[in-house]
Amino acid sequence: MQYSPAGGPVSPAVDRRLLVSYDNYTAAQRAVDTLSDAGFPVENTAIVGSDLRLEETVTGRLTNGRAALSGLITGAVFGLVVGLFLGLFTSTTTSFIGLVLWSILWGAIAGAAFGFTSHAFTGGTRDFSSRSSIVAGRYDVLVASPMLDQAQALLQGGVQPADTVVVERPPSAGPVTASPATTSPVTTGDTAPQATGLPESGPRAEEVRDDDRAGASRGPRP
Repeated sequence: MQYSPAGGPVSPAVDRRLLVSYDNYTAAQRAVDTLSDAGFPVENTAIVGSDLRLEETVTGRLTNGRAALSGLITGAVFGLVVGLFLGLFTSTTTSFIGLVLWSILWGAIAGAAFGFTSHAFTGGTRDFSSRSSIVAGRYDVLVASPMLDQAQALLQGGVQPADTVVVERPPSAGPVTASPATTSPVTTGDTAPQATGLPESGPRAEEVRDDDRAGASRGPRP
């Protein structure tokens, strides 16, 4: 067990390798579900989002009336919760229902007034409603290094490469092995003799020397 500088325990780092990547979270979740259904220990997996960005979806135009209506609904729900809580301390059913209804009414009025005034004071700088969320450009499914081969074998019969697959085969599936150095081929066997300035040796060299001596003994022709 490791400890952080602040004194709290920190879980040891796990060597995880990239199994597969997708461009949406649903596909990454489906891949982990496939491993879980096959009996794979999914506690050794992780989904990591990369290239995070803020995505704001505009839902419509916002006016003072819409802001008041939204505040009315929010206030009514809050008043209902408060009324139900206070109704627990009443002794009769009539008083309980009356308290709940009054809480909803006053909560709706207060919420509508707050929504109207809040939007009115913006001066028209934000006349639209939106919904914000944090999304990632790529979702990587990581697996503990000793179990990478097992996870790849299980995914071959489950999640097939589709349009959502960003990386079909993980680039870090295992340690990179260096390619063997190229060596010059060694030729064995007989090779053609090279021309040199030295006299040849062997039976043919003896025949040449015998011919030279015979010619010298005969002398020059008349």
